[in-house]
Amino acid sequence: MGTPRKLVVKSKIWIEDENGGLIFGSGRLRMLDAIERLGSILAAAKELSMSYRAVWGKIKATEERLGRTLLARQVGGAQGGGSELTPLGKELVERFRKLQTMAQEDADHLFEDFFAEDFPGDARAEGTGAEGTGP
Repeated sequence: MGTPRKLVVKSKIWIEDENGGLIFGSGRLRMLDAIERLGSILAAAKELSMSYRAVWGKIKATEERLGRTLLARQVGGAQGGGSELTPLGKELVERFRKLQTMAQEDADHLFEDFFAEDFPGDARAEGTGAEGTGP
C-alpha cells in the first residue's frame, strides 16, 4: 500500500423552504456577489458564464419563495439599467457567509474528533473551505 494520505472533511450547505425549494446556496451567493460588484445582472451573468435569463430566473425564484425582493432593478434607457442588492439581499449574503464559515469550522472540529485517531493529520492544515459546485 502507498503512503497514507491526509484526509479533510468538506461540507456544503444551502437553505430550502419547507417544500424543498432552494432559497440560497453557494450559487446564489456567487450571483449576488457579482451583481453587487458589477451593478448589473447581465454583467454578472457574463462573468459567471451564465445566461441573463438563468441568473434572473434563479434570483426571481428565490424572491418568490421568500416573498421579498433581493435586488433593486433600474430598467434600461439612455443610461442603461442596473441592479443593486436591497438591504435584505445584503443581509442574506452576509449571514450566509457567516453560516458557511461556522459550519465548516464545526465540521473541521467534528472530523478531528471522529477521525484524527485512526487517520492522522490535522484536518485544518490545508484550507478546507466548502468547495465544489452545488446550490
